Amino acid sequence: MALIQCQFYSNALCLSTSMTVILPEQTVSQIGMQNKKTTDKHQTLYLLHGLSDDNTIWTRRTSIERYVAPLGLAVVMPQVDRSFYTDMKYGNRYWTFLAEELPVVARSFFHLSAEREDNFVAGLSMGGYGAFKWALSRPNQFKAAASLSGAVDISSIANRPERKELFKLVFGEDGIAGTEHDLFALLEKIQHDKQLPDLYQCCGTEDFLYEDNLRFQKACKKIGYPLTANFGSGEHEWGYWDRAIQDVLSWLPLKK
Repeated sequence: MALIQCQFYSNALCLSTSMTVILPEQTVSQIGMQNKKTTDKHQTLYLLHGLSDDNTIWTRRTSIERYVAPLGLAVVMPQVDRSFYTDMKYGNRYWTFLAEELPVVARSFFHLSAEREDNFVAGLSMGGYGAFKWALSRPNQFKAAASLSGAVDISSIANRPERKELFKLVFGEDGIAGTEHDLFALLEKIQHDKQLPDLYQCCGTEDFLYEDNLRFQKACKKIGYPLTANFGSGEHEWGYWDRAIQDVLSWLPLKK
């Protein structure tokens, strides 16, 4: 696999930013790696970071490069600060950057497929929220999306004292429930769409976001949305996410 740290200018953000990219590479003499590469444009996973991290964190805390090598899967990991993947009320336009600019820029630099069937998105914590928000808001872009310990009930989290100031910067003073930022509202809106992205949700039972994730699972069941849920022992930490991302990769409907 090729690991690329890419610095580039974003028109949406009006500043230089970064993404980390893993690209398939066919090798014959590399020890301990099973690499796969096709001549077609690469299937791509957009992999999103959490609140306290950046575009490098997945490669620093997990073995994601080794996990995707035998799959021939490209991975694009952008940097979005503490934005909750949103056009911030008092800040930058990270939703516009993510949903509109990033795929175009990444495909202009690298040999990535633009076909819906070849594109997936996943993330942890804040990134789990971002992954579901992106897939449910733009179902024409993704075949599947996965949330690992996701902040899926954003309206509930916004009312917690330790998050109020941050959420004012991101979402403003108005309520989140029922808006385009609310995953539950997005579920209701998309349920009759002809193109429903497959969803995968996992969360540790000792995680502080576990109850929020149970509510999201129940909301999906209520409307019959196709969701695969995987709840087991685990906390909000990298040992759990390193294991969970392997389950996500096994679940993704990749072309063989």
